[in-house]
Amino acid sequence: MSSHSSVRRRVLAALALSASLVAVGAAHAADPLKVGVLLPGSKTDKGWMESGYDGLKAVEKEMGAKIKVQMIENISNADMEQALTTLAQKNQLVLGIGGQTQAALMKVAKKFPKVNFAIIGGNRDESLPNVSGYDVKQAEIAYVAGAAAAMLSKNGAISYVGGLEIPPIVNAGTEFQNGAKSINPKIKFFANYTGDFDDVAKSKEATLAAIAQGADIHYHILNLGLRGMEQAAKDKGTHIIGSYTDRCGTDPLYVGYSITGVGFLTEYAIRETVAGTWKAGYKPFGLGMGPKASGMVVCGATPEMTKKLDEIKKDILSGKIKVLEG
Repeated sequence: MSSHSSVRRRVLAALALSASLVAVGAAHAADPLKVGVLLPGSKTDKGWMESGYDGLKAVEKEMGAKIKVQMIENISNADMEQALTTLAQKNQLVLGIGGQTQAALMKVAKKFPKVNFAIIGGNRDESLPNVSGYDVKQAEIAYVAGAAAAMLSKNGAISYVGGLEIPPIVNAGTEFQNGAKSINPKIKFFANYTGDFDDVAKSKEATLAAIAQGADIHYHILNLGLRGMEQAAKDKGTHIIGSYTDRCGTDPLYVGYSITGVGFLTEYAIRETVAGTWKAGYKPFGLGMGPKASGMVVCGATPEMTKKLDEIKKDILSGKIKVLEG
């Protein structure tokens, strides 16, 4: 009897241990992915930041309890490193929304090798085993937007306002001009870099200066600074091609939108991590990744205009039209 009792006790103990291990495993499996997000600008800027925020909210809704998000927004360049450090201390994945986060993110990533980082709008840089850089390839769609602007301009004059005068922003402006000249070689082009994506007064001043020289269609890579461009265009009766998200029909000031999938890339980084398929390294998106990643919409476009813009996109993808990086 004692021998049978001993065996029985050992079997019960083993079953209890097995059950507890299963319970612990289940608890760990249910732990949400902790995601830290740095949104340097405002989540209501009608631009890059809002697009990124929209993507974040969409993936939160989709993933539910699988992820837990901590977000920091409206951070100056000087404070980015500290903000990213704060996020890295508490999260498994940290996203920097915008190329302006890249320098600080690369520094912080070296200090937290067990945390994965993704730059939404990242360019080729030093390779780190815990950093992915997702390139939206703004120059590609800027070329298409320039072609659209040339078709839409009644005065034969267009303008571009960028924030920081850094390669991706300058390259997008250059390709906007090139795209316009592919339609109208004689078109007048005015570019200005305000030095700040969020400076409303400077972007308004730059847009008014271009309008004074005849520009009637404006394009931008701005965040809150877009408010200044809107004010100038509204006051003078000119129009804007918006960036990042298709909002046709919501504001007559806008005659089209170039889609730069900041939100799509934000969702992509989180989905890949949850699925266990996240990879470090540079990854280009742009037109080659489909309309959610990059596209051009002209509000009320004629069939001829749509056909021409589609041809241009195909020529960029095939390499017939070569554009700058960024």
